[in-house]
Amino acid sequence: MHGEVSERIRRLLSIQGKRTVDDFHKALGKIMWGKCGMARNEAGLQQALQEIPVLREEFWRDVRVLGSNESLNQSLEKAGRVADFLEFGELLCRDALERRESCGGHFREEWQDAGEAQRDDENFCHAAVWEYKGEGQPEVRHQEELVFENVALAVRSYK
Repeated sequence: MHGEVSERIRRLLSIQGKRTVDDFHKALGKIMWGKCGMARNEAGLQQALQEIPVLREEFWRDVRVLGSNESLNQSLEKAGRVADFLEFGELLCRDALERRESCGGHFREEWQDAGEAQRDDENFCHAAVWEYKGEGQPEVRHQEELVFENVALAVRSYK
């Protein structure tokens, strides 16, 4: 195995904490659904960005992964996924906080007009991706402007 992967597996198996992988998975899901779900707002996203790092720190200090690395280990496999989810969930919240408009699946409660999505095509008519820069380093956001030649941008009404 690659050294970095081996070290991560060794670390997960050595923690021997008190909380199950499922416990952390559910806690993260509750944060994401409540603060970065279909409807979100700046205050909730800011709270999520405070709570997720704390949960991630608890995970790496108090998770209990059953079994060993000698054979197929579903507990270890799930622990690796939940560790990734903790990183990805935080990035999703950062991205949602950056998008100060409501459009498609991005519904910011503070960006609506009579219950309809309030778009900001002038500032958010782009695709954005985040570049991973390494553990402990902030991700870098890149964007590519979108050009529409055959369709006109319009607010979609759900009424």
